[in-house]
Amino acid sequence: MNAAAIDLSILWPAFLAGVLVTATHVPLGIQVLKRGIVFIDLAIAQIAGVGVILADWFGLEPQGWAVQGCALLAALAGALLLTWTEKRWPEVQEAMIGVCFVLAASGALLLLASNPHGAEHLKDLLVGQILWVNRGHLALVTLLYSVLLAILVMRGERAGRVLFYVIFAFAVTASVQLVGLYLVFTTLIVPALATRQLTRYRVHAGYVLGAAGYALGLIVSTVADLPSGPAVVWAMAGLAILVFAITARNARAAAGNPS
Repeated sequence: MNAAAIDLSILWPAFLAGVLVTATHVPLGIQVLKRGIVFIDLAIAQIAGVGVILADWFGLEPQGWAVQGCALLAALAGALLLTWTEKRWPEVQEAMIGVCFVLAASGALLLLASNPHGAEHLKDLLVGQILWVNRGHLALVTLLYSVLLAILVMRGERAGRVLFYVIFAFAVTASVQLVGLYLVFTTLIVPALATRQLTRYRVHAGYVLGAAGYALGLIVSTVADLPSGPAVVWAMAGLAILVFAITARNARAAAGNPS
């Protein structure tokens, strides 16, 4: 343990990245649970990752706009495909999402097989490098998320299938390059699960849980010299269990069954 290792100049941008991801993924996660398509973010994030790997395979600049475009085009293609499968075969949509995920994951491994830095690229895609987030990138992501949030607020649950998947593709493409696939999934699903007993202020509670999870995980990872991404995942999960236990107890008490 080394409390002196805490460096706010590094932790602050990382925490801001987590808050930005939380801002869009909490309301999206609540809709994902209602729609019964829990693993959609894993599939689309993995497809976006294949876009990034393809861009690298063709020798494009890692942080350039071309790579961002490749990732977004791949994610949009995946989103539109899943829009079509949901319309065509709604009863097996979750299975189709799983198939898309495993195909994209396997495709990424095949593309990286001959790359000497393949393992490093795969780790970055899954775990992310949240402590070394690009500050200039944060400004662009803030602008994008503001637009997406405005659309979500205006449309809400009235967002049609195509619009929902397109918003999802944009959000996940940006998020997976900020924090990695594991944190994207965790931020989307864990706060939504933890707050599902709430009928009021559910989104607000999800925001607090997400932000607290990032803050706690980043501090623990820095003090204990642990990988930041997995530490945030476990911190958010631990806080989610606590939140769910409290809300479940309150729900039983309100129903007149304190046991």
